[in-house]
Amino acid sequence: MSSKSIIRLILSFVICHLSFSLAYGQTQKGIASYYGKRATGRLTSSGERLHHDSLTCAHRTHPFGTRLRVTNPANDSVVVVRVTDRGPFGRGRIIDLSWCAAKQLGILRQGIAPVIVEVVTDSVLAPK
Repeated sequence: MSSKSIIRLILSFVICHLSFSLAYGQTQKGIASYYGKRATGRLTSSGERLHHDSLTCAHRTHPFGTRLRVTNPANDSVVVVRVTDRGPFGRGRIIDLSWCAAKQLGILRQGIAPVIVEVVTDSVLAPK
């Protein structure tokens, strides 16, 4: 392999890594919904069973297992959830929360609510 090929390979890797990091490092703002208690026992896209008392969520793009910090700006409540499912597929929604997560955010009564979603890194485990 020539030195030019090695340099191109390294640059390609760095650019791909930065693109991926930037895409997943962004803050999302949008509408959250939640799974009702009746969804308990349903098989998620990751193969796990949903339970209403778990702190999990559905997200369209984040990999399964990714931890997301979800903030309700109306009351400053924060919860950290783990991605276990795909969705939501409702128009304008960015995340589907488990019933327990929605309860902690105080959105059960409304059914849907504006939220801020951020990826939790290993260095920042606790809510803000």
